[in-house]
Amino acid sequence: MEVIAKYGKEEIAYVYLGKTTHGALVEFVESVQPPIPREKKWVLIVSTMDGCPVGCKMCDAGGYYRRKLTKEEILEQILFLVDQRFGRRVPVEKFKIQFARVGEPALNDGVLDVLEELPSILDAPGLLPSISTVAPVGRTEWFERLLEIKDKHYRGKFQMQFSIHSTDEAQRNEIIPVKKWTFEEIAQYGNRFVKEGDRKITLNFALASENIVIADVIKRYFSPDNFLVKITPVNPTYRALENGLNSDVLGDGRLVKHERFVRELEEAGYEVIISVGELEENKIGSNCGQYVQRHLKSQFKITEGYNLVCEG
Repeated sequence: MEVIAKYGKEEIAYVYLGKTTHGALVEFVESVQPPIPREKKWVLIVSTMDGCPVGCKMCDAGGYYRRKLTKEEILEQILFLVDQRFGRRVPVEKFKIQFARVGEPALNDGVLDVLEELPSILDAPGLLPSISTVAPVGRTEWFERLLEIKDKHYRGKFQMQFSIHSTDEAQRNEIIPVKKWTFEEIAQYGNRFVKEGDRKITLNFALASENIVIADVIKRYFSPDNFLVKITPVNPTYRALENGLNSDVLGDGRLVKHERFVRELEEAGYEVIISVGELEENKIGSNCGQYVQRHLKSQFKITEGYNLVCEG
């Protein structure tokens, strides 16, 4: 891995631009959660593709797609960050690796190969892999193998997430413009995925005020025993601006329009997490949906995000 540039701050997050051994220009991230020290919680966010073919309405990474990254190219990102901080023994209590920077992980078999090999490469008792997917159709074998790998290596230590964003199917198709599993299919898989001692599956909502979210739809398909709901802001991205999306989540975690959605879910027994994170990550460009290369190439600059500090 050849690191070309590094943006951010030591006490919050860094976004790295690197060239892999096979020539792909990739972005990957490491972050902490102040005031929690790195030894308690450390998060890596790696790319699985060179570009992304999905093109979600609020994500800057979907502007082009070249190819899937190989297993070796994904591992290069992880091992670069691990080696510069700790070496192959990672004494972090919660060491989270998210396959969520650029690319849809369920479209790349190399992601599964990485998950299979990580326990033999790293001595990391706190390792917590995290897959966030839109659940594209035609990938049944991928999801079945993922379930097998979770049971083999990561029982109780795996975070599975499905990106939903809207409970209205037509709007969901507009936000995530690829063929994907229905809510019923996600629920059926999730109920098989979660076994005794496993973490609940997360239903992700990057929540814009324009999004349609109805608690009864969640209650109809997803059991609170196996699923929780996580709501995050629509971060300041070029795509969100172009598509007129306004975040429903304020900086203090309050909702502008969808408080009833949260209240009804909580009353029905669901765990609901409103995750705002460090707002300074918007300036660094490390938050979900942000893509530094889009910012660097844009003539019009967003003022709410990507106010980058380059260290390389």
